[in-house]
Amino acid sequence: MDKQTVQGRAAQAGGHGAAGQPEGRDPHWRRVACSLGDHGARSRRRGRALCQGVLRAIGGWIAVASLAHAGPEPAAAAAAAVASAAGSAASAGPPSPRLIRAPRAEGRLQAHQLGLVINENDPYSVAIGAHFQDRRGLKPTQVLRVRLPVQPQLAADAMLALRRQADRAFGPQIQAVVLAWRQPFAVACQSVTAAFSLGLRPGLCENTCGKGRDSPYFNSPSARPLQRHGLRPSMLLAAPDEAQARALIDRGVAADGQLGRLFSPAAQAVFVLTSDAARNVRAALYPPQAQRADGSLRLLQTDVAGLARLGEPPALLLQIGAAQLPPLGALRFLPGALADHLTSYGGVLDGSQHQALATDWIAAGATASHGTVSEPCNHLQKFPHPQLLLWHYLQGETAIEAYWKSVRWPDQSLFVGEPLAAPFAPVLSRGGPASSTRP
Repeated sequence: MDKQTVQGRAAQAGGHGAAGQPEGRDPHWRRVACSLGDHGARSRRRGRALCQGVLRAIGGWIAVASLAHAGPEPAAAAAAAVASAAGSAASAGPPSPRLIRAPRAEGRLQAHQLGLVINENDPYSVAIGAHFQDRRGLKPTQVLRVRLPVQPQLAADAMLALRRQADRAFGPQIQAVVLAWRQPFAVACQSVTAAFSLGLRPGLCENTCGKGRDSPYFNSPSARPLQRHGLRPSMLLAAPDEAQARALIDRGVAADGQLGRLFSPAAQAVFVLTSDAARNVRAALYPPQAQRADGSLRLLQTDVAGLARLGEPPALLLQIGAAQLPPLGALRFLPGALADHLTSYGGVLDGSQHQALATDWIAAGATASHGTVSEPCNHLQKFPHPQLLLWHYLQGETAIEAYWKSVRWPDQSLFVGEPLAAPFAPVLSRGGPASSTRP
């Protein structure tokens, strides 16, 4: 990421887009948020009191707003918040954390709503596709088998054909798609996940540093993106090799419903500050440090040296601005952990740009990640928003939902990992989904 190219880019771009008001303005926020803290115990006074006690402890670091709450539209007011954050990042002195709002989730994606695409020309794709189908219990009607070249770039006409095949194969119940391969990862300067989900964007290569195309799915509450927004978000099931891909899938399955309950493991979300001014711009969006009263979750800001000294509890989320992965020391990742680094070419999975890759986080134990496939410059809107990513995940949404909803301009974004991991989701009963999926 060239400093001369990126200097001041984020400040010129104008807005990430989510509602940006400090906590405390909405008198109903604790009542709304308790729908996830007690997992069905709202009718019991003890469960409700426990939930609200925990929320009082975390009230200083996140604000919750329902869509019905009067005030700025969630996807509009955070635009000003990010523009302000970009200005702080460019100015002298440490950034001042600003809390933003996210809409209350209307449910989450379920396995029966996911389509799987397997490339029969790729042994890796065939093997991990079969493993994913088995572990997630997908029906044969949810699987599309295609033949694509196994190479970094997919031609535009081949992507158009793939989109047509998917539209024919998957009915209206399929809300999202996982692409079971490592390559291809790009269509010209656009990521393969964006091209598949949003359609081709001709002319992107003429100015990859320019303003992006708004995603209608950004910071959405919906669990039915096809009906609400006319798109199916997609994620690449990519890892350095087949063995690590199998382990990735197993971590995603193991993550489901393991956090946010009584006696669940402790976790931390780690936001790393660096001296790389061009890549550290996202620090202006980091949430302030805080910890739940019961110690089950803490938000921590640290520098690279401090990161290397961290140990327990394991990380649920790690974000940094750097060209290479930092030393992690004794820090380990929980199943379902998200991790990414803000740099230019984290999504160029063949390693040809000599920067750390999104799949390096997978190798380190994360379950999902993000990277860009062409020079984006450091527009904040082209990278996962720290607070939105965390908040959507904490509401019980899946990794694919949390990542897609955190990026306003995702045309260059490659989303990588196990899509259905949902550590904070209610445990599903044998009778079917436990969460609502209102369109």
